[in-house]
Amino acid sequence: MSEQLLKIEDLKVSVEEKKILDGVCLEIGEGEVHVLMGPNGTGKSTLVSAIMGDPRYSVDGGRIVFKGEDITEEKADARARRGIFLSFQTPEEIPGISLENFIRTARQAITGTPLKVFAFKRELKAEMDKLGMAPEYAERYLNVGFSGGEKKKAEILQLLMLKPSLALLDETDSGLDVDAVRTVTEGINAWHNEHNSLLIITHNAKILEGLKVDKVHVLEGGRIVKTGGAELIGEITEGGFNAVKEDN
Repeated sequence: MSEQLLKIEDLKVSVEEKKILDGVCLEIGEGEVHVLMGPNGTGKSTLVSAIMGDPRYSVDGGRIVFKGEDITEEKADARARRGIFLSFQTPEEIPGISLENFIRTARQAITGTPLKVFAFKRELKAEMDKLGMAPEYAERYLNVGFSGGEKKKAEILQLLMLKPSLALLDETDSGLDVDAVRTVTEGINAWHNEHNSLLIITHNAKILEGLKVDKVHVLEGGRIVKTGGAELIGEITEGGFNAVKEDN
């Protein structure tokens, strides 16, 4: 049995006094791949944002425990240094800072040690090659003028370079064509190992075909109403969310 990496206990979250999550419980072990599915507007993005510590979301109850330590009150940057990574559904454009400088600064902040520039550049180029990204993207401002697919590849590049213990991917496959989905899946698999874990939100079963899924959770009405194995993906694809029954 894998060691526990993340434990969420009875989590209640609101935005501007509107309750979004109402008692979410979730456990993720080391090396596991978990999928979070559910109808639009049920709180999937809220959940991963709350795990990351987004200050726009108010935790009204419950706990978030990461690697055995309660991080419920920690800020997002502290959680990032612990090894939590969030890939946004719609990555923001950041003028004035290049993709390379952004990743280098983030990695130095996480490791707390200076980087050897030439070694870093070689590693960055190697990872960009895996994703089919042209070298000039390293010098371009982060996501500025990037296509939707390029933005998602830039997110996976950050995943590969920052090497987090827990990756939260919020519809990383959204808007991607078949080839881009395959490239993103290959990038995720290149990062994933027995010591790190993935929680991915998706509406598209295509990206899941290339991943070894351990558990699938269905979020509805602000709480997880069903948890099962990879077979749940097929049930939902065939019959929709009404096809899965509530656990409790």
